[in-house]
Amino acid sequence: MVRNFLCCFRKIVSPTENFDAKYCIGSGGFGSVYKAQLLPKVILAIKKSHSFHSNEINDQKEFLNEIRTLTEIRHRNIVKFFGFCIYSQHSFLVYEHLERGSLATFLGNEAPARELDWGKRLNILKDVVEALSYLHHGCSPPIVHRDISSKNVLLDSDYEAHVSDFGIAKFLEPDSSNWTQVASTYGYIAPELAYTMKVTEKCDVYSFGVLALEVIKGKHPGDVIPSLSSPFTWENILLNNVLYQRLPPPPPTSQDQLMVVIKLAIDCLDSNPNCRPTMNTVSHLFMQMYLTNYEYL
Repeated sequence: MVRNFLCCFRKIVSPTENFDAKYCIGSGGFGSVYKAQLLPKVILAIKKSHSFHSNEINDQKEFLNEIRTLTEIRHRNIVKFFGFCIYSQHSFLVYEHLERGSLATFLGNEAPARELDWGKRLNILKDVVEALSYLHHGCSPPIVHRDISSKNVLLDSDYEAHVSDFGIAKFLEPDSSNWTQVASTYGYIAPELAYTMKVTEKCDVYSFGVLALEVIKGKHPGDVIPSLSSPFTWENILLNNVLYQRLPPPPPTSQDQLMVVIKLAIDCLDSNPNCRPTMNTVSHLFMQMYLTNYEYL
């Protein structure tokens, strides 16, 4: 059994030449991600923990939490998880490799951003909606991702979106208070977490609202969010530079869809979490938008 383990371990580690920096395709607080090509058509993404020692309790918790979460869920818009290794020399997680990388990388670079036309942007948001609706309403107990952001949305070769990075995801146990420390990407955190520290599905709903405006605007909408509580008309929003200016203006049909999504995003950003829609409601509205002349009913 030890021999089989070492054989599998070497098959994963060898393609990266023992995690040489030239194979690194991303890094974060938890660890670095490496591209490992096992066969011509078998490419994996390996997330290697920076450290996994007894004094690195936060790394351990995130590592084990991601394993627990991803072994219990399956959805086409959630990154595929193939396995993990906890070893004295290296500890890592094994995922499918999504060749276009993170949505944040696309949005942050002008040339790739131009590849994301209005149709692709709307489809990316639809994919994220379906993943979150599944986590909140298709899992028992429900799962709150807690770190929805453009850096944690990965794109495959067809620009289909996949939610990733479940290190701080939380299962909403019915007999638990579900209190937690604030831990997610700055700029996407629901405001109520600052004073209640209680996690609910509506925290992800808020983060999705930020993400939706970011995809439409082409950058994080921090400068726009404070003005959303002011009186305005939906028709004026597009004139106030909410749309990404480096793309051609959307055709009438796409413009109608974008208006629906902008209104949904604003609803998701309501300061009162009880007034935000559920992701199930958002999913139904997206489906309705695509099937019935894109009317926001």
